[in-house]
Amino acid sequence: MFATMNPDEHNLRAWEKESSDGGNWSTLVSAETMESVRRGEYRFSMSPDKRPIPRDWLGPLEKVDLLCLAGGGGQQAPILAGLGANVTVYDFSPNQLSLDRLAAEKHGLKINTVQGDMRDLSCFPDESFDIVVHPASNMFVDNILPVWDECYRVLRPKGRLLATSLNPLAFAFGRDQLDITETPTLKFSVPYSDLESLEPEELNSKIENCEILEYGHSLEDIIGGQLRSGFLLRGFQEAHWGDAFEVKADRKFPQYIATCSVKLDCQ
Repeated sequence: MFATMNPDEHNLRAWEKESSDGGNWSTLVSAETMESVRRGEYRFSMSPDKRPIPRDWLGPLEKVDLLCLAGGGGQQAPILAGLGANVTVYDFSPNQLSLDRLAAEKHGLKINTVQGDMRDLSCFPDESFDIVVHPASNMFVDNILPVWDECYRVLRPKGRLLATSLNPLAFAFGRDQLDITETPTLKFSVPYSDLESLEPEELNSKIENCEILEYGHSLEDIIGGQLRSGFLLRGFQEAHWGDAFEVKADRKFPQYIATCSVKLDCQ
């Protein structure tokens, strides 16, 4: 089965199912949240624990051209549009994009949606955006270096890339252990891949159940990759799953890392 399976096509099917089932990342932003956005009280977050990012990472968004990269699902994009940005959502899943269109209609917002792979932004000309917001989604592709290269290309000089990634330790311990114990033991090496790291029966189960395949990237690729693409790292934040999720090891170390990087005038 593995030899003939296309992992990207599998993940597309899995995300379409996840979105149709109304998973955590496929639930429209609430009316209460959008009201706080309109009142100017909302602090934007890029992690499940809702920890606000520093205010200067985004800055004023009025008339800013912003790409929400691999961020469909009707959650981040409506908030960013409500804050004044000209938002384009680019996502692999048509179902996820349909939720952004639904949220835009519901809250009277204008959001542009484009379907595609985060590693290929060739539909956008060079220097199309002022900001790229990339929620925690790069664990769904096998190679994130093209993602950073493409972000650099489509950003204007001094444009910002805000990106969230899963802490590589989460994959080293095994995602299943993190849910059930505060003292997980090392299980896998990093970089991690469901395709190569799981036992055949575990991988077969994920495929048969149409579960999303994941990849755990190294810090060298997550942070060093941005630097190699030409970005200057100007901000770093750690975050957690938070109380809304039952992840016992979340109390022991941060599960997420977020970065704010700037495109220099020249590489």
